[in-house]
Amino acid sequence: MNRHLSSPRFLASAATVVLWASAFPAIRVGVDGLGLAALSFLRLAVAAVALLVIAPLAGVRLPRGRDLPLISLCGLSGMTAYQILLNWGEIHVEAGTASLLIAVAPVFSVLLAGVFLSEPLTRNVVVGSVIALAGTALVTLAEGFSGFSLASLVVLAAAVVQGVYHVASKPLLRHYSGLEVATYAMLTGTVFALPLLPTTVGAVADAPAGALWAAVFLGLLPSALGFVVWGYAVARLPMAASTAALYLVPPVALLVSFVWLGETPHPVELLGGAVSVAGVVLINRHRAAASGSDTHATETVPVAGSTAARPSA
Repeated sequence: MNRHLSSPRFLASAATVVLWASAFPAIRVGVDGLGLAALSFLRLAVAAVALLVIAPLAGVRLPRGRDLPLISLCGLSGMTAYQILLNWGEIHVEAGTASLLIAVAPVFSVLLAGVFLSEPLTRNVVVGSVIALAGTALVTLAEGFSGFSLASLVVLAAAVVQGVYHVASKPLLRHYSGLEVATYAMLTGTVFALPLLPTTVGAVADAPAGALWAAVFLGLLPSALGFVVWGYAVARLPMAASTAALYLVPPVALLVSFVWLGETPHPVELLGGAVSVAGVVLINRHRAAASGSDTHATETVPVAGSTAARPSA
């Protein structure tokens, strides 16, 4: 048992959980010192450069011209819009709370897949979606109706655009690896974020060192390295194992946020997060049964970046 847990594939899966969970408090540090626009652009740009350096070593191919519209949609939704919305939300929502809200992204993935990819909406999918959204309602209303804010809706909007990314990336994953799709999307997302460059230049000049390091950390580790190690893990683990690992992202994010930022979650938030994860588990039980052990399926199910439908940050 210990030998299996110390194997490279399980270590890669564990590293992914820690990297993506640590992104939520890092965003809070970065957005406080750099502002919304600069943090969004810097994270994308740093990750894009890192993936470009890795691309030749990893055998990343040039995309086909006919796939550029879908790649553009992936970049705009899963990278540019997702970063801006999540960073905007975390200006007012605690990092741990944001991780609980983002955890419902797979719900939007399966619902959108049912509409645009004609994937069946079974009873498990419908019931799991209702349970997960009910948990999300608990999280947003943890402080009572007076605690409900536009920021919570903005973070939920980030989960929705992540769902769009997952659905748009699924056809691409029939022809490209997860790392290739992530690289294409990160590059196009950075291009779409170029209007933020002038603001970024001004913000960097006055930003504290901690915020700059947070941006570099986010770009290199949760974004770039997170894609690489997650791709390694899902190629070597059964879908059930890789999916189960990603359910640990919200609780690990809550722990890291407590240690790093001193954030203490409301008990109702914890209950709502547990309910949301239970709903996502129910959805993914159906998807695991339908997909079997197909490698590409593991890349499109369970949680964002990487190409999986995961609770990424």
